[in-house]
Amino acid sequence: MNAKIIVIDDDTKITSMIRRGLTFEGYDVIVANNGREGLMMILDQSPDLVILDVMMPGIDGLEVCRRLRKDGNIPILMVTGRDSVADRVEGLETGADDYLIKPFAFEELVARIKALLRRTDNINTGDYIHFADLTLDLASRSAERNGRSIELSTTEFNLLELFMQNPKRVLPRELIMEKVWGYNFQGESNVLEVYVGYLRHKLELNKEKRLIHTVRGSGYVMKE
Repeated sequence: MNAKIIVIDDDTKITSMIRRGLTFEGYDVIVANNGREGLMMILDQSPDLVILDVMMPGIDGLEVCRRLRKDGNIPILMVTGRDSVADRVEGLETGADDYLIKPFAFEELVARIKALLRRTDNINTGDYIHFADLTLDLASRSAERNGRSIELSTTEFNLLELFMQNPKRVLPRELIMEKVWGYNFQGESNVLEVYVGYLRHKLELNKEKRLIHTVRGSGYVMKE
């Protein structure tokens, strides 16, 4: 069954190009020209992935992303001309899983899509991972700590799963980027630091002991 992708962008030239290219690649593509229309289509169509522009009239991409994250963990790829680090961090903080700058090579768009879809395809249903007082449910893609439920975005879950699959092992930054994001950020982005911060905040909400530790000059390690 082909993956279903909804593209939300008010630039008809961009949406036409993306629809033609992704249809040729074998995806089922649906286009929405504004945020409100996109949200309605997502509720109706239940897509496997959303490609989302940031700057749109009415409900912009950031607000669409916030609303989607309240209701689920559908993979979200933001596509925008805003290329500053602050803009990228803002997009990721609203819940986007990846961020692609316009103009972009179509091949890179396809690579990002495949990486995001691989994350959801590789769920090992029915299994649990335990570390200290933390439990990760791979079937429901949820976490608990001391009986407290922890809501995670798609990227937060994948990052935490990587740490819990490799306890007490120092994971280099480059390895984490490759495993979780599926490609190399070439050292220019602080997306990993942002998401480690998100996880620490959620895992330590009740002042629990830190489990994800920074190894200066190397990467991160999960340990008590």
